[in-house]
Amino acid sequence: MSKPSLITPVLISGCIIVMLGFAVRASFGVFQIPIAEEFHWARAEFSLAIAIQNLAWGIGQPFFGAIAEKFGDRKAIIAGALFYAVGLLLSSQAVSPIQHQLLEILVGFGIAGTGFGVVLAVVGRAAAPEHRSMTLGIATAAGSMGQVIGAPTAELLLQFYPWQVVFMIFAGVIIASLLALPFIRSPHVATKAELEESMGTVLVRAFKDPSYTMIFLGFFSCGYQLAFITAHFPAFVTELCGPIDPAGMLAGMGITTTSALGAVSISVIGLANIIGTITAGWLGKKYTKKYLLSGIYVGRTLAAAIFIALPITPESVLIFSAVMGALWLATVPLTSGLVAHIYGLRYMGTLYGFVFLSHQIGGFLGVWLGGKMYDITGDYTLVWWIGVGVGAFSAIVHLPVREAPWTAKAA
Repeated sequence: MSKPSLITPVLISGCIIVMLGFAVRASFGVFQIPIAEEFHWARAEFSLAIAIQNLAWGIGQPFFGAIAEKFGDRKAIIAGALFYAVGLLLSSQAVSPIQHQLLEILVGFGIAGTGFGVVLAVVGRAAAPEHRSMTLGIATAAGSMGQVIGAPTAELLLQFYPWQVVFMIFAGVIIASLLALPFIRSPHVATKAELEESMGTVLVRAFKDPSYTMIFLGFFSCGYQLAFITAHFPAFVTELCGPIDPAGMLAGMGITTTSALGAVSISVIGLANIIGTITAGWLGKKYTKKYLLSGIYVGRTLAAAIFIALPITPESVLIFSAVMGALWLATVPLTSGLVAHIYGLRYMGTLYGFVFLSHQIGGFLGVWLGGKMYDITGDYTLVWWIGVGVGAFSAIVHLPVREAPWTAKAA
């Protein structure tokens, strides 16, 4: 009997959908300065729009997970793509902060329907048990590849088109991602006991479990750090980084402005994270996931603290981007794998969706506080140090998690 394959049509198509969706999502920080300058908005206005997007993404995630499990994965993804594309098209015509902020609700729901919550559940169910952790890592790495291409693509397009046209182009990209949809066919790999239990029963059991609560709380800092950096790091680098040497290596690579360096830094994070997430998926099938998660949060905490404490130079920006990138989404295959391992595969999408809500509440606060504190203090220092603190909290809170299947714990 042949061994099951790691690379399957479900995994490939899932990676395409996640990659294109995250390419668009990762580019929003590049638009912050052009939009704010055109309309003379305070930095907090556009930051609040992206913060609302993150919160809507989190609120929508368990609902799209439930839709996928009740009505089918493909229907959930189609609904998500339509929300996403319509939100981008309408946002391209927005001229006031409140319009942008309300329309980002549609974009957030779109990301929920086409992102990790739905797609990881699909590829997780389709994978053989011995490949599941690695499969989740590969699918997460596809999101990182989207991050590699998203911000520089937006920066390039903005040199030729106004931001409104770029939003329309990105709406077309999201609709085009549905061409991969026919291959999304995931068998329900679940035990007989899991199939017989209702969603409500499983949710109540998880909500009463202290381990689920700790996983929920621990994912908060991941969202805070990632959303803050995605939304504000390009502007942070543009304004605070030291000058680029016109005769140096970066200039020779075509990076002559701090604005270009800000966009490239997001790509470096995504590129390093491809390696980081695949490595995390590989380690997740060999070692205890909660300890790996704790170690990742320790690494993030140290990297952020050292970066902000030292002078900010083009070299330190790239080094920090590479280090943070290696740890960026490495938490996702481990957290989703931990949920699947403890509570089973049948309602993995919904259960992971509620955990992801914590991630996005953190994301909302990271993006919104970034803009708010910038307008009050003129820099991002305080918000950055808050991120260091919540990262340390997540490193600690994962340690008491009881990493065993629910049936074993019940016995």
